[in-house]
Amino acid sequence: MGLLDILLGRTKPAPPDLDQLFGLPSAAVTLEAAAGLRPTGQGAVCFATVEGAAFEQTHREVQALLDADTDRTGPPVELSKDAYGYSWLVSHRSPDQLPELVNDLHAVNSAMEVNGFGPQLLCSLVGFADGEAAGGTGRRLALVYLYKRGTFYPFAPLPDRPHQRDNALELQLKATLANDLRVEQDLSRWFPVWGAPGL
Repeated sequence: MGLLDILLGRTKPAPPDLDQLFGLPSAAVTLEAAAGLRPTGQGAVCFATVEGAAFEQTHREVQALLDADTDRTGPPVELSKDAYGYSWLVSHRSPDQLPELVNDLHAVNSAMEVNGFGPQLLCSLVGFADGEAAGGTGRRLALVYLYKRGTFYPFAPLPDRPHQRDNALELQLKATLANDLRVEQDLSRWFPVWGAPGL
């Protein structure tokens, strides 16, 4: 960033920092203590689909790498598309394997980046819930990592209310998670991820 950028008030966007994902296990402890939300064991990476053999080869390599993990107890990694045409690579782990889930998400993002598909990466998310079977309210939450911003935000769809968010919970968690994660300060970038796999 040059002197002219400083004088004109332009800022350089933060480069992607995939190591920020490793803050999620610490954030999970905070979420459980503050809001009773625990990891579901599901996470996903969202990317814009690209046609072509190179992209297809990268996708197959990433899926094979994650499926080869002998410690995986859940179903294999799966690819799905949402109603908007975006692709999601979904990883399933047991709820107590959050560090392994984070490693899966990091591996997917890194492989896409290394193979030149970083611009197609949109976000990654990890699902949390308050354990309805154990007397909870059925609340769900995703901690969403914005690849191009290097920041996180909470997304909390309201149970039994399609396309409505629990804004109060999201704002509460913005403050609660500030010591664990780099939280996105621009609320206009807290995009809804309705129907996202892994949530």
